[in-house]
Amino acid sequence: MSDIVLNPESDGPSGGWGSLKSIARIFGETRPPAGVLEELARQNKPGGVMCVSCAWPKPANYHPFEFCENGAKATLSDLTSARCTPDFWCQHTVAELREWKDYDLEQTGRLTHPLRYDAGTDRYVEVSWKEAFESIGKTLRTLPRESVVFYSSGHAGLEASYLYALLARTYGTNNLPQSSNMCHETTSVGLKKVIGSPVGTIIWEDLQKADAFFFFGQNPGSNSPRFLHPLQEAKKRGAKIVTFNPLIEQGLVSFVNPQSPMDMITGHETQISDEYLQVRAGGDIAAILGLCKVVIEADDAAMRSGHARVLDVVFIENHTVGLDSFVDLVRGTTWDKIEQESGLTEAAIRRAGEIYIQSERVIGVYGMGLTQQSQGSLNVAMVVNLLLLRGNIGREGAGCCPVRGHSNVQGQRTVGIAEKTKLIPMDKLKALFDFDPPTEDGTTIVDAVKGLLAGQIKAFICLGGNLLRAVPDQNAMEQSWAAQDLTVVVSTKLNRSHLFPGKTAFILPCLSRFERDEQATGPQAVSTEDSFSNISGSLGKRQPASEHLKSELAIVAEIAKAAVPPNPKLRWDDWTADYSIVRDLIEKTYPEDFKQYNERIFQPGGFYRGNPARERVWKTDTNMAMFTTPEQLNALAFEDAPGRYRLITMRSNDQFNTTIYGYSDRFRGIEGTRDVVLMSDEDIRSAGLREGQVVTLIGDFDDGVRRELRGLKVTAHNLPLGTIGAYYPEANVLVAIDHHDEQSKTPASKAVPVRIEI
Repeated sequence: MSDIVLNPESDGPSGGWGSLKSIARIFGETRPPAGVLEELARQNKPGGVMCVSCAWPKPANYHPFEFCENGAKATLSDLTSARCTPDFWCQHTVAELREWKDYDLEQTGRLTHPLRYDAGTDRYVEVSWKEAFESIGKTLRTLPRESVVFYSSGHAGLEASYLYALLARTYGTNNLPQSSNMCHETTSVGLKKVIGSPVGTIIWEDLQKADAFFFFGQNPGSNSPRFLHPLQEAKKRGAKIVTFNPLIEQGLVSFVNPQSPMDMITGHETQISDEYLQVRAGGDIAAILGLCKVVIEADDAAMRSGHARVLDVVFIENHTVGLDSFVDLVRGTTWDKIEQESGLTEAAIRRAGEIYIQSERVIGVYGMGLTQQSQGSLNVAMVVNLLLLRGNIGREGAGCCPVRGHSNVQGQRTVGIAEKTKLIPMDKLKALFDFDPPTEDGTTIVDAVKGLLAGQIKAFICLGGNLLRAVPDQNAMEQSWAAQDLTVVVSTKLNRSHLFPGKTAFILPCLSRFERDEQATGPQAVSTEDSFSNISGSLGKRQPASEHLKSELAIVAEIAKAAVPPNPKLRWDDWTADYSIVRDLIEKTYPEDFKQYNERIFQPGGFYRGNPARERVWKTDTNMAMFTTPEQLNALAFEDAPGRYRLITMRSNDQFNTTIYGYSDRFRGIEGTRDVVLMSDEDIRSAGLREGQVVTLIGDFDDGVRRELRGLKVTAHNLPLGTIGAYYPEANVLVAIDHHDEQSKTPASKAVPVRIEI
């Protein structure tokens, strides 16, 4: 790849012709069949296919086109004409492929046959499905149950996910970590603690009624572009948008709607954020406390003057606990301290606070910029504090909106992929399937990685994903991964997780969600849950990339048959033949969430499974929503020190999670490379560096381990002092496995202590 880094920071809008050009480039690279246009037209609509990219919800009153740039790229990637056949391995060894970039692995195309690793030749070779399942089952039966991990990426549908969780538990373990362990587990733990719900509280109609949106660490332009449409509509009706983020993200600056002919012809931009506050990495607690201070000061002034209260006193008295201690802390915290920790001025925070006070209905939106911090759960609790002050949870046009990543990452937790036994109705599983589920909690991803490093984990079964590329401490992880007795990865394409095979290793190729899933009773539908807790069905129609592919559900069932003792209640073949039977089982296991599941699977916009916190029913320890008094004003587990920077790991406009579609990050003006470190002009000068200079980032976690990322070009960018940026997943090598949120163990990838070496 060329290394063109002229880097004028892009000041153009998100969306518009830039999106169409980017999609056209991927279209040319993937050369998909003509039917791809039909698939894009069916995307995110009843009877169509729910996007395989992010988990943003699908409106009941849909547009002619309900896909975004990211969704189109994911679709084109899945339906590429490129094929990675067994012949590919005649030309390449595993050792050779370890030198390839993620993008190059992506370009090899769809996997077509089940593959077994042959250590003698250092290549994968074709294997029959029968031989693969028999070998997997034989190995699993010999291993201690606590040494086996069943990981899931958040892609597989609810039906396959339910059976996957059942497979693990009938096998004898609750080792069911999931990709949310690395992103929004902080939400599942943090929100659950303070409002009693592990998921967001808003629905689609709330977007249409909100008077203001407050964004914290979330970037819709690159991560959930369809969110920009309701934001554009909100701006048209006069709603305000306030953003807190270290990076200036173009999607929250301005937007040209690609679905509006007038916008495209005229280039008309909708200005998104009314206030954009570039908070320091790790400084959100102080920033939000500053907002709360503005609200509380205004309420104090109202009481002194006899005017209407600013706080929602009735709501607070009837629905919350903990206000007094929180208010005492807010009043006792000086603006100097708030400015120091947030990197923001009092005046800027006051402007944002006034917008909050003047808005009757407010939605608090956040992403991994909050959750991937050492005090990520406290970040989440602070957002809730802000919303509770004015009763902005549990009413129309208001609420908490965590924006999830993968398309079914939330849904997989809902149907049982969880390592915590308290989240699972074990009694119902025992009654339905006549077995004794394991009672000990399973492992999180962080603990699984530690177990691998210690030699305690002997096998990993991965239902999708590229786990080896997504975790912290990648270099150590790669060596430990290859030492396992068994590695199995269910995949559509080649990725780095395949390149460190265990002693016995298989790649099992699966259908894409867009492809026809033909089983004994006919074509099968699958379903997913979006970020707003709506369940939607998908029905693939495309010809499979290979006749040798199996569905994710069929693969899970076959592994179960090979690894789990026979049980007349475990009807793996019947469930594979008819997925509607699995949906009936899900409904029996979770009746409140999945009432009339099969009847409602294609309801426009999906069917809502409900959320007690939205109804102001608080399933917390106190049966009330809880104010949290923070014990620190930053989200860090380390102190500032001379020469130490706070590194943000970030995604480009040309990737989805670990999947790299190309080398164009047009919103940041970076083309042709990912080997950059973004720094402010002042930080570059203070460090004695020059733009374009090649440097090495060194992890500075103070645990005695040297972690480094070489060959990065210093690139000037608009960032707060002391905050620098580099791309994920490459920069994961700098993240220590012990650097994570205290409550959820989510890796703290959004404020990593690093130094710069020349």
